Amino acid sequence: LIFIMHLQEFVTVLVRDPRIQKEDSWHSYIDYEIFIHTNSMCFTRKTSCVRRRYREFVWLRQRLQSNAVLIQLPELPSKTPFFNMNNPNHVDHRRQGLQEFLEKILQDALLLSDSRLHLFLQTQLRPEDMEACVSGQTKYSVADAIHSFASLNRRFPVEDEERKKGKNDADSDSESSSSGLGPSDDSISCGCKASPASEES
Repeated sequence: LIFIMHLQEFVTVLVRDPRIQKEDSWHSYIDYEIFIHTNSMCFTRKTSCVRRRYREFVWLRQRLQSNAVLIQLPELPSKTPFFNMNNPNHVDHRRQGLQEFLEKILQDALLLSDSRLHLFLQTQLRPEDMEACVSGQTKYSVADAIHSFASLNRRFPVEDEERKKGKNDADSDSESSSSGLGPSDDSISCGCKASPASEES
């Protein structure tokens, strides 16, 4: 007898670990870790971990909306002038809103086919570099970009190996690294440039 198991496809997305990042001496912002675990055929990587800030979510929503005009996209948590990044309740409320936004988006097959979504979730590329990748202005495909990123910058066991190799400990320290994901200069080896610390953080 041969038993054929039909595995139910799943996508687990977690928005977690909010961290305050200093932009310059006057400005700070919060970024959040996006963790993906899936067995879905739609995803190049089955597990990934990147950090994104609120305004990158805003960019993603605008791009997805312009490509799927007939779909009513879920809302992001509203940007309030009273948001206080030192208030854990404010930060957690926003974190939950961002997670719910991604959970809803990942249930829509049409949105799942948008390459920008995959680059957003599985690389550390800046919005302009994601656009360049998607529109074919780089010599690497979207899948190449995701593979290049993941092989160089996973935040799981690799982090400890990096330390053993004598890498600078600051690379895995949230305050002094642009992403908490390791060195940003070589974080992706495709024609799309990775997000350097000085530009976004």
